[in-house]
Amino acid sequence: MTLTLQVGIIVGYLLLALAIGLVAYRMTDRTAEDFYLASRTFGTIVLLFTTFATLLSAFTFFAGPNVAYHEGPEWVLVMGLMDGIIFAILWYVIGYKQWLLGQRYEYVTLGEMLGDRFASRRLRGVVAGVSLLWLFPYVMLQQVGAGTALQALTEGAVPYAVGAGLITAFMILYVVVAGMRGIAWTDTLQGAFMLVTTWVAMIWVLAVVGGPGAATAALEAEAAQHLALGSDHYTVQWMLSTAIVIGFGVAMFPQVNQRFFAAGSRTVLKRSFALWPILCVLLFIPSFMLGAWARGLDVAVPEGGNVLPAVLAAFTPGWFAALVIAGAMAAMMSSSDSMLLSGSSYFTRDLYRPFVDRSLSERREDLLARVGVVIFATAALGASLLTPATLFELGDAAFSGFAQLALPVLIALYWRKTTRAGITAGILASQLFYLTTLFVGSVVAAIELVGSVLGELALVGPVVAGLEPTLILLVTTVFRDAYLGWTAGLVGMGLGLVVTVGVSLVTTPAAEERRTIYFDGLSAD
Repeated sequence: MTLTLQVGIIVGYLLLALAIGLVAYRMTDRTAEDFYLASRTFGTIVLLFTTFATLLSAFTFFAGPNVAYHEGPEWVLVMGLMDGIIFAILWYVIGYKQWLLGQRYEYVTLGEMLGDRFASRRLRGVVAGVSLLWLFPYVMLQQVGAGTALQALTEGAVPYAVGAGLITAFMILYVVVAGMRGIAWTDTLQGAFMLVTTWVAMIWVLAVVGGPGAATAALEAEAAQHLALGSDHYTVQWMLSTAIVIGFGVAMFPQVNQRFFAAGSRTVLKRSFALWPILCVLLFIPSFMLGAWARGLDVAVPEGGNVLPAVLAAFTPGWFAALVIAGAMAAMMSSSDSMLLSGSSYFTRDLYRPFVDRSLSERREDLLARVGVVIFATAALGASLLTPATLFELGDAAFSGFAQLALPVLIALYWRKTTRAGITAGILASQLFYLTTLFVGSVVAAIELVGSVLGELALVGPVVAGLEPTLILLVTTVFRDAYLGWTAGLVGMGLGLVVTVGVSLVTTPAAEERRTIYFDGLSAD
């Protein structure tokens, strides 16, 4: 009976979101701009909560509490405070100027905005390709999160593959039907719902265990180091690197970046970014503190599992745990649906239209976008079933990958001397550097394998054989261990900044570049 109730609550909540999407479908124009941006009509509450819910992902509800459980509650400072403030600033510095440009030139994607300024469809394609590359693992993250959450909540009765498939089917149906308008409406519902249920969950658990004092005392008894600020994990360099990379990465997420174009007015945009840090703190405190306190509450967390479902199962009734997980899955769906919508716009407008069919009609683009959603989501599901990485690994890779775009874009928005060659080189250099750091382990393993095979075949002498450890040291030093505690993502951002500025200074702008459109007649007050 409990299992039936839990599954019923989750499915019922998802059906409610789908019903809202169907209502939105009846109000949606069959144009690309309405499908992607709801005709640029968002008010303050809708813009704030659709951006908020778009970022409420498996990384927030499962990866974050897991980090707090294993390493301590300083994760609240990184995500809740530092990252919230950094992104709010970028919302103004990047987002407001994008909104001004979108109002004047009707841009829908970041690639369109950059491609128009630098008169380059190749740059447009590079931005779209890079964005789709990093969007893929973040969609996977939602599917992995949904699968593991349902599996844990039902104690294995609903397998991982079924949970991942369930949320994929719902988000495909929902995005294809609803478009941006329906997504924004349900995001507003889901954002408010998750704020309330997360706080209720924390209060409920604390009431059962005897209050925050008892929970903190239990944590101190189990892991006293968690109550001391700083650790081998939470170094100053790591915390600053992570907060900066996540903040800048969020600003370049397609589903977030496009919302900069969707505000109904400048007042709406300004109110939204001013309220953003408050919402971050309100959400992350209860979810991450639950993860930290669980370390001292004798909660049985399965190896490789997520702590939040385990805490809820241990201290709250089954129906309430299912309600919170349903909300978390809805939050994952609100992230995934926005990602799929944005991903389809990047594909149709920045890849298909300029490189395949420049005469693509509005109605045909609308159809192509919906088909693209199905293909992208299905491919991500297949990858999540074959190679389910950890939630933190997937999220961290995506944030850092998107962050590599941020500084070249920021420079282009505010520095007239940026050239096409400069921004293209900056984006490619930082992306190649960061991609290389992700595969250092594979490179080292390949070097060791080749050395082992050659050694067994007696094809190398002692001098050549001595090159193996030297090569391994060189690779790990250059791409992983030479940053003095700073992360590879932050180092890559710095590289992109230097290359963009340096190449722009030594190259001549192309004759067709529109060097003044980011400045003339724009009043970014």
